[in-house]
Amino acid sequence: MNEIQIKGVYRHFKGKEYLVEDIAKDSETQEKYVVYRALYGENELWIRPLSMFLEEVDHTKYPDVKQKYRFELKK
Repeated sequence: MNEIQIKGVYRHFKGKEYLVEDIAKDSETQEKYVVYRALYGENELWIRPLSMFLEEVDHTKYPDVKQKYRFELKK
């Protein structure tokens, strides 16, 4: 996985779902961030570095997790 689908629904490896709103860029560092909204609770808006959003789950730390990536597009 290396491309984000804007308005796509993603499942975090811990089970919650999020709607990707957009990609934003830090004005100082130019680092890209994913802007995403929780699809539960108060529907809070979150940001996370794009590189972290796309990374694989640390299966050493979370050996029981079946999902390969931190966030995966819901099919």
